Amino acid sequence: MIKLYTFPVAFGLRNVSPFCLRVEMALAHLGMEFETVLESDPGKSPKGKLPFIVDDGVTIADSELIFQHLDRKSEGALYGHLLPGEYGQGMAYTRLVDDHLYWLMVASRWLDDTWFPNVKKGFFSAFPLGLRTAISMLARRQMRQTFNLHGLGKHSFEEQQGFARRDLAALQDALDGKTYLLGERLTVFDFSVVSLLSGLIDNQPATWISTIAEEYPGLRTYAEQIQAQVGVYARPQP
Repeated sequence: MIKLYTFPVAFGLRNVSPFCLRVEMALAHLGMEFETVLESDPGKSPKGKLPFIVDDGVTIADSELIFQHLDRKSEGALYGHLLPGEYGQGMAYTRLVDDHLYWLMVASRWLDDTWFPNVKKGFFSAFPLGLRTAISMLARRQMRQTFNLHGLGKHSFEEQQGFARRDLAALQDALDGKTYLLGERLTVFDFSVVSLLSGLIDNQPATWISTIAEEYPGLRTYAEQIQAQVGVYARPQP
């Protein structure tokens, strides 16, 4: 059985990381038997981040590399049916959410002074109070450095909001009323986009980017439809 290592519940989400959620969605879609292992310390991963899987004694870290492994294991069930243009378009959407919109979501959690106490509670509550403060502030400093190195951190808050709106508008325009990102059928790229959108929309309490996401109701409809079809949700289900 495949073991999927993922973060525990936080911010009103049963799966707080879009990268972890998309792997869970792919496994469920493929009908593969798997066990979810909650891990609060990403340092235990081979690459220092979650998710990672262990499959028949082989450890694979990074959601994209896990997708490649699952595609081989399923004889092309994730990518084999895609036309070249579909693959290229889907990868472009994935890069938009992974390398741009994701970091705006991270900033809305970690770098907003009014919201950061939720990060301390969600990620560091297991530590003693004094140690919790020191470790969380160190992690926050590292996150700020990474955000600045990315380049988004060099922009004003108003400019960051503008980037978020343009990213979300581009996704809503790409859907243009369609059920699926690439047209008439569900693809692995829907998992990548929906896993990020659900983290924005269902994040509790709302961050500044969650509020902006509500300006694009088509994205909520899309995310709900895909999660319902796969049977995997970011938020806890009753």
